[in-house]
Formats: sequence, C-alpha cells, structure tokens
Amino acid sequence: MSGSLNKVLLIGRLGADPEVKQMVNGKNVATLSIATSQSWKDKSTGEKKQKTEWHRVVIFNEGLVNVAQQYLKKGSQVYVEGQLTTRKWRDEKTQQDKYSTQIVIQGFNSSLTMLGGRSNNENKEIENKPLSEDISSQPNDLDDEIPF
Repeated sequence: MSGSLNKVLLIGRLGADPEVKQMVNGKNVATLSIATSQSWKDKSTGEKKQKTEWHRVVIFNEGLVNVAQQYLKKGSQVYVEGQLTTRKWRDEKTQQDKYSTQIVIQGFNSSLTMLGGRSNNENKEIENKPLSEDISSQPNDLDDEIPF
C-alpha cells in the first residue's frame, strides 16, 4: 500500500531494568517495558484518576542495546521512536496461536533518547545510525577561520 506510515513515538518510564538476551545469530537484543500514564479529574466526583498503559519495546540495534544495558534502569524516563509490529507464536501448553504486539527499534527511522539525565538540562539522544556516520562523534578537522 503506498502512502502508509508505521511510526510510534512514546515518552514514558521503564517499569524494570532492560532485559538483554543473546539471539541464535549471536547478536544481543534488549527488551524494555515502558509505562505511559494519563491522568484526569473525574467530573462527577472530583476524584483524580489515572490510567497506565504498558508497552513492550524491542531493540535490535547492537549500539542501542549496549546503551540501554549500560545507562537505563527501572524508573528511567525515555523517548522512543520505532515501528509497531505484531508477532505470532505458539503456546506449547495450550497448543494455541498467540499474538504479541511490540514496538521495534531497528533501522534508520528509529531512535532512543534518555530523558532526565544527570541534570534536567542534559538529554542524550542516540539515533540508530552506524557510528561512522555520526558526524558529532567525529573530530572536527576544519580550520576555525572561515575564508569569507
């Protein structure tokens, strides 16, 4: 289908430390459990209400897996950009097909931003790019003087 878009943007907090596992191909994958909350005041009772949604986020990019493992922990606030996917699996006990929907961080259209770092002004964005293409990490060999 042309003209379609599969993009998910979330800001939330981790409900647990990232879970990192090794896949059959030897690469690591990280799984995050992110909570997003919505609160409101009930008009009839004046009572404050809150609803929390839980989102499963799977990171396949090796660099972002390492960042998640090193820097993220339960309670960390993150901004995530990824794609929504649904996978099918078979429950061995009941012999029934089950479905799981998750947000996948993979490829160039994905990112992970750590919010609320050491200071409130310090946010760290990690985009899903090869390090060699990240200009900000390359030394600046340009002269300070601009010839015009």
